[in-house]
Amino acid sequence: MTYIYKPPENTPLDILYQDSVILVVNKPAGLLSVPGKGEDRKDCMERRIKQYFAEALTVHRLDMATSGIMVFARNKRIHRRLSMQFQAREVNKCYIAIVTGIIENLSGRIDFPIRADWQNRPVQIINVENGKHCITHFKVLWKNTENNATGVELRPVTGRTHQLRLHMQAIGHPILGDRLYNPVSSVMPSRLMLHALSLSFQHPQTGESVHFVTEAPF
Repeated sequence: MTYIYKPPENTPLDILYQDSVILVVNKPAGLLSVPGKGEDRKDCMERRIKQYFAEALTVHRLDMATSGIMVFARNKRIHRRLSMQFQAREVNKCYIAIVTGIIENLSGRIDFPIRADWQNRPVQIINVENGKHCITHFKVLWKNTENNATGVELRPVTGRTHQLRLHMQAIGHPILGDRLYNPVSSVMPSRLMLHALSLSFQHPQTGESVHFVTEAPF
């Protein structure tokens, strides 16, 4: 699969919150979270953050095509504490997506195991025997029968690569604009209609519960 990386223009950072130990930012769609392989894939959220906060350390990632909230640590001790929360699944993540078709059930749980398609990276596939355990909860927000689309809230329990995209495709409702898992769609928006809406976790220094939200740009 040939793909030319064209990240969005290097506009000012959209910083949602900052203090002495963490940074919370809104990543634009089309920008890698961390550098990829090759000089043409060096531009990323991490690199842009480091232009202003050289000490910043990446705690977690969003898919290149996904926009929304990311948190960065400002020292190694805080990075370790935040990483432990993500690994222990103590971080609450909420996404908003627009998917193809009308979802009949108002809510549900998707638990298909996922593994990498090693011959077609970065594509992931459902694999019951060798896939990693994955859970996604969804809730329907609205239905548009005229445009044959549904707005959904997605809450992943696990954090596998492309989990939300593949899970929605697996139940017959791929996310609009998904060129990996919905390439033959008759309606193809200019971006993937998936946004990391909110992030809640325990502040790694104060212990206080914190909650950050940024509206979806679609």
